[in-house]
Amino acid sequence: MHFFYGNETLSNFDWIMRAVVTFFIMVMTAKFMGQRSLSQLRLLDFVVALMLGNIIAHPLSDPTIGMDGSIITTLVIAVLYISGILLSLKWEWLRKFTDPAPMLLIKDGEINYKALRKARITLDYLLSELRKEKIEDVKKVALALWESDGKMSIFLDPQFDPITPSTYQLKTKPFDLPMILIKEGKINTQRLQQINKEEQWLLDRVKTLHQTQVSNVLLATIDCEDNLEVFFYR
Repeated sequence: MHFFYGNETLSNFDWIMRAVVTFFIMVMTAKFMGQRSLSQLRLLDFVVALMLGNIIAHPLSDPTIGMDGSIITTLVIAVLYISGILLSLKWEWLRKFTDPAPMLLIKDGEINYKALRKARITLDYLLSELRKEKIEDVKKVALALWESDGKMSIFLDPQFDPITPSTYQLKTKPFDLPMILIKEGKINTQRLQQINKEEQWLLDRVKTLHQTQVSNVLLATIDCEDNLEVFFYR
């Protein structure tokens, strides 16, 4: 246990043991803290990000600390991280530990309070997540799951799903992403070449439609039907 206590110098083996012990302590601590503490990261990702940030910070801020210990520790953590991922693919019990099954929070409009407590989230937090999805009534929710990365998956009851053209088998136009021709007063000549237009055509179009110069344009886009949308500095 020589590596566990403060010393003026540590051997390479001591640095490796420190990294291994710290890694497993962080995994158990993060697991105990619950999924909400992971900030939308997987368990292993959260632990590695936290440890690497701390390891790199010390030698950068303290000139008396050498880089050798940080490099060794970083390599050990990287090996442990990759090993953890590979082993979780092989062993189901480890996969369930690092990436547990989602918790059922809402089923057919009914809130599972026991799952809320297990996930360590409040009723107010649950309702705020529903509001983010533009859902004002819990009864409209067919299923809500608390995922292992701290995110919530919400599925509406089919009768409350928004009506889309596919509902009535209506034909729609293909998706078209408008191209940026002007950004912050500067013309994108490459985009003009792609649509076989000249710079003078764009200048004339802006002046005809909006009686202004290109330098006054914040953003201008064009779609596949040559509809020009212009946004000005406000």
